[in-house]
Amino acid sequence: IDKTIIKRIDAPDSRSSILLMMVLPIRLETQGDQGKVEPGTHASAPANLNMRKKAKLVTMIAAVIWVILAAIIFSGVITVRDIDWFDRMGPAGEPG
Repeated sequence: IDKTIIKRIDAPDSRSSILLMMVLPIRLETQGDQGKVEPGTHASAPANLNMRKKAKLVTMIAAVIWVILAAIIFSGVITVRDIDWFDRMGPAGEPG
């Protein structure tokens, strides 16, 4: 098995990671906000992170974005040649 394929499969999707970083601070209550700072932690540490709920939210948002993009691509509104900004594909009638 080609190791580069395995690395691509195991690598986290950067778009989902960015989306997760955007969602993490939503409705975040810190220990300082609640007035209950645990010894050895910063006051800005989360009091209740709710990672499961945020992971579900990120998954739903990513799925909606994926469906919209897939529908646009499959409908033919945007083709691969439309996003060939560096003209690497050549003219449409030319093979290769």
